[in-house]
Amino acid sequence: MKIKEISAQEVWPIRHEVMWPNMPFDFIKLKEDSKGIHFGLFLNDELMSVISLFETSPEVAQFRKFATKMSAQNKGYGSKLLTHTMVFAKKKGFKSLWCNARVDKTAYYKNFGMVETEDTFVKEKVRFVILKKVF
Repeated sequence: MKIKEISAQEVWPIRHEVMWPNMPFDFIKLKEDSKGIHFGLFLNDELMSVISLFETSPEVAQFRKFATKMSAQNKGYGSKLLTHTMVFAKKKGFKSLWCNARVDKTAYYKNFGMVETEDTFVKEKVRFVILKKVF
């Protein structure tokens, strides 16, 4: 298993397959992708999990579009990638990290010390909540 920085173009197929498979491919692209840092977790040279990190202010970062292939879920790969991203953000000097999480996934993020906020929204009939972590 290896985690490394990858291009936005490399994360798009997994984003699409896992997060929004019924939407057009371009739906998963972010206009900010060119400014993000994208990480991929590889198993035997196959990309299994992706995450993108964006600076939202000088001391705050947001991770977005965190996705693991269906065949690789519940094996700890996503958790290793998220931990890597949190350690990277802290080393880069960010004081906090946040994400928009699907409401049904909040317990997962709480395992990493993230705290649920009161901020929620709906996108394509899916409910999201903002979670934060302070370093």
